[in-house]
Amino acid sequence: MSTPEPSINPAVAPADAADADRTPLTDEEWARRLTPQEFDVLRRAGTERPYTGEYWDTHVEGVYACRACGQELFRSSEKFDAHCGWPSFFAPLAEDRVEYIKDASLGMERIEVRCAACGSHMGHVFAGEGYGTPTDLRYCINSISLRLDPGPLTPSQDPADEDAAPGRGRA
Repeated sequence: MSTPEPSINPAVAPADAADADRTPLTDEEWARRLTPQEFDVLRRAGTERPYTGEYWDTHVEGVYACRACGQELFRSSEKFDAHCGWPSFFAPLAEDRVEYIKDASLGMERIEVRCAACGSHMGHVFAGEGYGTPTDLRYCINSISLRLDPGPLTPSQDPADEDAAPGRGRA
């Protein structure tokens, strides 16, 4: 069964397109910065086991940033309980913070989500699963790909700010 592409960003790049404009660190440089587990998920598109990650069941207010580079990617206000074992969000902080890559690994078509700043693997986005969210999307993100900065959301991170997450209006 094929997964529909997210309707919020119909232009999904082929697997190698995202790396074309980026000057990444070498694998050796990433390996020095990251733990072996972080390196496997963030740089090799691995997946942590469900229900084992730090944030799968967290309900703390704050902003989730890329563990590799620190770019803010998701807000706690868009996190929801999907009961899948990984943190789930219905929208990124802003569309320019993530990039979408076609992923045909494991014998199925999925849409990979990467950090737009450093190209690190975050997880995948799935559409049309029937969750009662404003976007009908589930960003299924590895906890190990994220770092939570707890605290109240600032006005620019406020979900009522329609410019913070393009494609999302007020509920």
